[in-house]
Amino acid sequence: MSAPNLSQIATQLESPSLKDRLLALVALREVAPDQAVPLIKKVLNDESLQIRSMAIFALGLKPTEECFPLLVRLLEGDPDYGIRADAAGALGYLGDVRAVEPLIHALYEDTDWLVRFSAAVSLGNLRDPRADAALIQALQSSETVIQQAAIAALGEIGAVHALPQILSFAQSEDWLVRQRLAEALGRLPSPQTLAALRHLCRDTSAQVVTAAVYSLANLLRLQPDTDVAAELLHLIHSEDWQTRLRLLEATLALNLPETPTLAKQLAADPNPFVALTATQALAESA
Repeated sequence: MSAPNLSQIATQLESPSLKDRLLALVALREVAPDQAVPLIKKVLNDESLQIRSMAIFALGLKPTEECFPLLVRLLEGDPDYGIRADAAGALGYLGDVRAVEPLIHALYEDTDWLVRFSAAVSLGNLRDPRADAALIQALQSSETVIQQAAIAALGEIGAVHALPQILSFAQSEDWLVRQRLAEALGRLPSPQTLAALRHLCRDTSAQVVTAAVYSLANLLRLQPDTDVAAELLHLIHSEDWQTRLRLLEATLALNLPETPTLAKQLAADPNPFVALTATQALAESA
């Protein structure tokens, strides 16, 4: 593949055609950060919000010394809430821990829920424990999406000390909140976690059950423990064949040492689909 023509891309970025400018931004994916960022800057104030949004996202993927201050300036001062949200999201991709403070400020102070949501997600991406207190406070938000983002972020950070606060969401009426909780618990090992996942494995939502089963499997992968293994393998006795199937799929996906033994047992499962999946897994591992 030939190298992108930077001169041609620069010309396209100044074209009156929206299509040309979009194609130029797409072409910058193949350009090194130090060459791409000066060109991206040309359209940060474009008349098209779509162009601006793409350019901001590109800054998060092309880290240079210029990117951090540019994104913080947009997060803190742009009048368009969508652009501020894009900047918050890009700071999470950038991976610069200096972004923790401006993101916390946005989570506390921005007037638009989308910006606060993006800030919470990015704080999770940065995995910096300095964000714990702000995220725990965000759990009290009246907006469900903010609660979801805060739960997920605390899981990403591994904030085990926040378990008392996030476990209260196990009784949420919103299955998406319960799903985010189940996913987060897979990174928060503790006896409380096991009890909560045991409960969530019996949830009325299939998505929540799937997340809970995978989280149990992930806990076992991260920290081999007889209690976790017993909790996970107990699911082989679930009356719900889909739960037994999810158990097998989770152990296969994470390549756990327990998989062959589990597959042998499930090869005799009364549900033909579970039995077939287990038999195929055994054949592939032979």
